[in-house]
Amino acid sequence: MSKSKYIHRSHNVSVLIYHFVCPAKYRRSVIDLSVDLTLKNICLEIAKRYQIQFLEIGTDSNHVHFLIQSVPMYSATKIITVVKSITAKEIFKTHPEVKKQLWGGEFWTDGYFVNTVSRFGDESTISQYVKEQGYEKEYKVLHKETQLTLF
Repeated sequence: MSKSKYIHRSHNVSVLIYHFVCPAKYRRSVIDLSVDLTLKNICLEIAKRYQIQFLEIGTDSNHVHFLIQSVPMYSATKIITVVKSITAKEIFKTHPEVKKQLWGGEFWTDGYFVNTVSRFGDESTISQYVKEQGYEKEYKVLHKETQLTLF
């Protein structure tokens, strides 16, 4: 069953879904169970404040996959900028040991991968693809939207 939904606004209806992959800086293995939990909670708080719905969040030790639905007013760049900046600040605040592992620098690499996902065919295919991308086969699903919510 599809997790996304049509988002109705005054003059448009949309279902825009993106698959983002964000590696940790230097591809360091800094994402452990405690960082997983913090990341998930931060993302769920972001969803309350922005028109960004996390359909799935998955981690490997050195990168994170986000399956995100948003509205047309938010470009892919705006979405990932919001997600990366807020999560980095909060993870460093909550886990100072991670900041030390990254030599006091940034949490995320400057770049990211983004792909659009079709509602009518490939959400589950992309979800399966994301699971198989773990270099160390340590992929964990931190969050998966199972019930439709309204923005």
